[in-house]
Amino acid sequence: MMQPGDFVLAVTLEKVTISPDLLGRLEGRSSLGRLGIVVHSTASIFDPGWDGNPVLELGNLGRIAVALYPGMRICAMTFEELSSPAEVPYVKKKVAKYTFQAGPEASRFHLDNK
Repeated sequence: MMQPGDFVLAVTLEKVTISPDLLGRLEGRSSLGRLGIVVHSTASIFDPGWDGNPVLELGNLGRIAVALYPGMRICAMTFEELSSPAEVPYVKKKVAKYTFQAGPEASRFHLDNK
């Protein structure tokens, strides 16, 4: 149950592997958005070569509690084809902080300046 003002990290049941010539985009469902539920605060784009279970940044911006449950359809992933494959796919980047994540992980923002 997400109360108004709640924020939680959640993970999809699906593991997603994106090829180096595609970009992934996570989009929330309009039906939940109309209740105030957002499924990503900022992280809607998944780099070419990303691999793992997408983590959702769920928030309730509405005024009522909303029940969410395992297996519920709350988002969709779309893909855009690039004109050429990425030179350095996400899984090969030196600063790929969330590669192969299988569950929600805390922010690794502190690694940005290293």
